[in-house]
Amino acid sequence: MKILLTGANGYIGQRLLPLLVEAGHHVTCLVRDARRFELPESLRSRITVAEGDLLKPDSLADLPLDIDAAYYLVHSMSGHDKDFFRLEQESARNFTQYLNRTGCRQVIYLSGIANDRALSVHLRSRKAVEKVLRKATHAQLTVLRASIIIGSGSASFEIIRDLVEKLPVMVTPRWLNSRCQPIGIRDVMHYLTHVLDNPACLGQSFDIGGPDVLTYREMLLELAAARGLKRYIITVPVLTPRLSSWWLYLVTSTTFSLAQSLVESLRNDTVADPRRSIAEAVPHACMPYRAAVELAFQRIEQNEVVSSWSDALSSGVMPRNYMDHIQIPQHGLLTDRQTLRFTRPPREVLQNVWSIGGERGWYKVDWLWRIRGLLDKLVGGVGLRRGRRSPTDLRAGDPLDFWRVLVADRAGRRLLLYAEMKLPGEAWLQFRILPNEDGSYTLEQLAAFRPHGLLGRLYWYSLVPFHFIIFKGMIENIVHYGETRPLPAPRPETAESGVLPR
Repeated sequence: MKILLTGANGYIGQRLLPLLVEAGHHVTCLVRDARRFELPESLRSRITVAEGDLLKPDSLADLPLDIDAAYYLVHSMSGHDKDFFRLEQESARNFTQYLNRTGCRQVIYLSGIANDRALSVHLRSRKAVEKVLRKATHAQLTVLRASIIIGSGSASFEIIRDLVEKLPVMVTPRWLNSRCQPIGIRDVMHYLTHVLDNPACLGQSFDIGGPDVLTYREMLLELAAARGLKRYIITVPVLTPRLSSWWLYLVTSTTFSLAQSLVESLRNDTVADPRRSIAEAVPHACMPYRAAVELAFQRIEQNEVVSSWSDALSSGVMPRNYMDHIQIPQHGLLTDRQTLRFTRPPREVLQNVWSIGGERGWYKVDWLWRIRGLLDKLVGGVGLRRGRRSPTDLRAGDPLDFWRVLVADRAGRRLLLYAEMKLPGEAWLQFRILPNEDGSYTLEQLAAFRPHGLLGRLYWYSLVPFHFIIFKGMIENIVHYGETRPLPAPRPETAESGVLPR
């Protein structure tokens, strides 16, 4: 079949795409910016990448018309502006207007279980989008409504994991007694692929969930037991939704807007309605919650995390066009440039560069980086807790603590990061390995900052003493990591220049 996949670079889309290709389908991936959508060589011959923004109908004019089915995986757990509800429906309407020009026979929409009466704004928005998709297109709609999705990198799993691993004693709000029906990401993928072109699923809505109905409290304790941890949970009635959101935001890796959305939604029970069971249309035995948790940790330990909730731009404060920053500006910059010659194999140093951040840390005075991350959290930034998708691999678009990867060019031995932290300006951090004529190599480490006004300059110069400690030691440790031979000291250059030092 010819399939259009929206949300192709999201948490679900990145996992669904290879399954569709392996099944023999040709997939057109709709993305806002193709530059941050990297494809494995093995998939490229079966995939077409199309750029378009569902809030801009004109950008959809060149999408293919000869599609058989479409997946609608577009929604935001972080939208909290006053127009969020309207924009979600506008996006769906623009999508259906495009579909009505095609030969599309089926639309598959992944939604949320919404069986309570007093729903959160996000669950109400899911139902409203479902209504738009059902009424505004000739294609038959198949809706899969899920509760908490458990898998390596999923927002729900990572938040539960953060709480359990960091807090021996938790003082929690009453919503921890709400009930849900968690489902493993592997089971979600099974349903998404098996409802495709399935006559029994056309025009139908299904609630999907695992075999366990648990409170969120029970989920926390079950994950703790799986990790061999003893945890104590005290539930109090005095935490308001806003206080609960701040509590989640400060303790876990989530953003405040995502925490706010989750707290609102967690007040609702999300248990599957047996009248909407998918068992007859797609017979399948879902794994229990404990098995889904153990599988998620297995994938993390084996460095096989395919996608993460933090891959989405909504996990930080990046503009949608952030890939426009892949070239560091040449003027108006404050810079700190360090270089260090070395003779060890360049692949070893490059791997040290590729392993920066996350569990490995930043190679020098990690406690200062942690303080900076905490300060960023306190002013509404992303902090350090997002970590990284993989401890050894990077690709364009990946989050890396409070940076975002712009360029991860192994062949060209270049890594470029763009700051996603709260700053009075814009910041880049670049690493390059350059060959020398005598057969040695040089690691170049460049920190560049474009200040916004006087405050930006005061910020930079106030940190210059720390830069001397951090950046000098950082480049030395990147080169020396795994090797004990002493090597020449780096040559620092700090400047405000009209032309970027090379």
